[in-house]
Amino acid sequence: MAHFVDLHTHSTASDGIYSPTDLLQQAHDVGLKVLALADHDTTNGIEEAVAAAQRLGIELIPAIELNSDASGDEIHVLGYFPEYQRPEFQSKLTVLRDARERRGQKMVEQLNEHGIHIRWERVHELAQGSVGRPHVARALMEAGYVQSIPEAFEKYIGNGQVGYVPRYKLTPEDAVCFICSANGLPVIAHPLTLPGLEKLREWLPDLCAAGMVGLETYYGPYTEEEEQQLLALAHEFSLIPTGGTDFHGPGIHPTPLGGRHVPYEAVKQLKALAEQRRGLTPPPFELPPPVEEK
Repeated sequence: MAHFVDLHTHSTASDGIYSPTDLLQQAHDVGLKVLALADHDTTNGIEEAVAAAQRLGIELIPAIELNSDASGDEIHVLGYFPEYQRPEFQSKLTVLRDARERRGQKMVEQLNEHGIHIRWERVHELAQGSVGRPHVARALMEAGYVQSIPEAFEKYIGNGQVGYVPRYKLTPEDAVCFICSANGLPVIAHPLTLPGLEKLREWLPDLCAAGMVGLETYYGPYTEEEEQQLLALAHEFSLIPTGGTDFHGPGIHPTPLGGRHVPYEAVKQLKALAEQRRGLTPPPFELPPPVEEK
């Protein structure tokens, strides 16, 4: 059975392997009708993706993904239909991308200090757009230190490893409010990467108060039991159950593009809510000051 909706994908504008045009072509080839491009800390791939989607007859949903930190637990927040051309929104994204750049440089420095020699210039070439840890991982693969991106995270750049550098930290509430500041629709990404549903349930009241509207329920490798647990949680907090594959390219995540069934009802609900917010004056938001990591 063909799947028609994928609301979580990435391109070379951040840490995906394929350009927005190539990503849309692949989406067309596997039969997708609706695709959301949600690159990390950037919307720079959206215009190219829109043009490709129009040519291929695919509905393109503009989106973004922001990383956040809650007492050491990493929470990713997706934002659908942001009014991404707002200058204030773009200027703050630039701050986040600059922090990513500094983090990548520091990771390379630490790896070199431990005798693991890769070049920052090569990481930057691999990135093409916003720098992320997968680009460092690909440089490690090219240099022969690892055979796969997951192995690079496990041995060198994951939390606690010699090349790990903490990120510029937003709280989850910060990420939600940032997306709302562009009239976007915040959704918690891959919630089962968090330490348990009970902790997620503890966090949800504050996140919903900040403006959270959805929960990524139909995600990549989740089992039917996990899906049902998340669906119940979404209903409990009146959140839109969304979903997708988190597709970056082969060898990064196990689920192929379009490889997860996502009900079209999620698209309908997101579109209806986005239409209600379009053109409204959004709430103000200021980024927390960056803290340089030692």
